[in-house]
Amino acid sequence: MAMQKIIDQWVFFLMRTWGFALLLAMIAVLSQGCASLMIPPMVGPVVKNLNRQADLELVCDGAASYLLMLDSLLVSDPGNARLLLHGAQAYTAYASIMPECGRPERAPVLGERAREYGLRLLGTQPGLGGANQMPLAGFSEAVQSVGSREVEKLFWSGYGWATWIGFSKGAPAAVADLPKVEQLMLRVLALDEGFYHGGAHLFLGVYYGSRPVMLGGRPDVSRNHFERALALSERRFLATLVAYAEYYARQTFDRELYVRLLEEALAFDLAQAPDLTLPNVLAQRRARKLLAQADEFF
Repeated sequence: MAMQKIIDQWVFFLMRTWGFALLLAMIAVLSQGCASLMIPPMVGPVVKNLNRQADLELVCDGAASYLLMLDSLLVSDPGNARLLLHGAQAYTAYASIMPECGRPERAPVLGERAREYGLRLLGTQPGLGGANQMPLAGFSEAVQSVGSREVEKLFWSGYGWATWIGFSKGAPAAVADLPKVEQLMLRVLALDEGFYHGGAHLFLGVYYGSRPVMLGGRPDVSRNHFERALALSERRFLATLVAYAEYYARQTFDRELYVRLLEEALAFDLAQAPDLTLPNVLAQRRARKLLAQADEFF
């Protein structure tokens, strides 16, 4: 535990104070010989530490250095599944927060890389290489063969892919991939529905709730997924409350539920979930904006 804390503090110090040049120089030295085994264990704690940050400015400032670090490591070891996992996680997270960092134009670019690393990660599973080019039926069959030990890979591959779709501005080629992401999340549910705070339920709640019924929306199914995600996360993962308000309550014109969910998110004490500080800070920022817009929506 002490070593993990030291690693976290050291890497963030390098990012903030010296920039990516020194950080990459350090990696170049460590990557020689047996020392390369140190890199994935170093990256993992940094990913966890990001979620504990309350200082959004610090996270935004460190984005370029951290992402360049991952890219450089993957150039040297392109088939490393653990690094691909961290890459998909990091690019998904940073693409999502770029608008809050004041750089919304960067989100689609980072989303594209999230998709790339997610697909490469997915390709480490038998039968899932080139998943974006596979027919849906063949893809679904291959996904069903993935076992419970690979839940993390399925989940983050799917979220990386979904992030790219979300920032594609409705491009038909991107939207056409959504059924494949749906299949990934359904498989995650079958294997471990509680993984990452019920994140697959959260995705499916948004997926089924964000579209009108005439276009395939399923509001009742959406609500069930949101409620299950809240139960699995013990209502500590505030993104679920905010998404529930935005993609179900607003779509069904339920103002009372909309306001109640957002007020619950805003009333949450961040100290009750220290490992979720950053996502919860972002969720509360979103909740404030949505609550202020209530009269525009209803």
